[in-house]
Amino acid sequence: MLSSDQIQQYHEEGFLVIDNVFSDDEIEDLRAVLNSREWVDALNERGLQEHTVHMLNITTMHPAFLALAREPKVTERIASLIGPDIQLNHSKLAIKPPVAGKGLFHWHQDFAYFPHTNTDVLAVMIMLDDATPENGCMSVVRGSHKLGLLNHTKDGYFAGACLEDHHWAEESNLARVTPRAGGISIHHALTLHGSPANISGHPRRGIVFQYRAADAYQLADNLWDDGGLLIRGKRTDKVRCEAATFQLPRFKHRDPQFGSIWRQESDWAKEMNGRED
Repeated sequence: MLSSDQIQQYHEEGFLVIDNVFSDDEIEDLRAVLNSREWVDALNERGLQEHTVHMLNITTMHPAFLALAREPKVTERIASLIGPDIQLNHSKLAIKPPVAGKGLFHWHQDFAYFPHTNTDVLAVMIMLDDATPENGCMSVVRGSHKLGLLNHTKDGYFAGACLEDHHWAEESNLARVTPRAGGISIHHALTLHGSPANISGHPRRGIVFQYRAADAYQLADNLWDDGGLLIRGKRTDKVRCEAATFQLPRFKHRDPQFGSIWRQESDWAKEMNGRED
């Protein structure tokens, strides 16, 4: 469980770093998975490249990652933040290869990609390598989760990044997130964050699980292969709605444009409403 100080920091600053969550042996076992024939076969089967920066749905690709998503060392901690009933929104392997210019992520809020009916949504990143400024560690704007959903829309479509650059202009408001291998970071889905490219000459590997309270209902973006997987507690079939208005991301090159999760209008009603997406 998290300490009261850690819970307070999360609510005040929107992120946490906790080192020594996993042992050296546990991390070495996870690294070994990425070098195994079984993993290479899984990549080949799906037509994926080894150095894909974000490889999604990894819990469906290897049992080690499915077990990791359910690991009590993680889930018992985040239960202190989003409640006892927890679902997976999606999983991914986040690799910043030592290739010039690879791994840059502009400032954004995760929630802008996949808004939910409430904001009990967070990401956990488990580091397989030390996160450092040289290999592209994440930086966050302290307390930015309290700002609500910021503007990620340009010319009517989702821009993929936040357009309000004054929020990260002041260096004193920023924090570098540098867990060591075996450590984790946790950040709120509304926490503004970004990361530079990896210039270290060595890969930086992390495993990311985007979790949500079981009563948080996704409103836009895609339904991933492992989306909705019950991780802890029980499925309540209840939806909790916060008193807020969220901009839905309208994706320019998708059909439907609000993502595959967007199925709240029948074909007949869509035709009667004169909608094309």
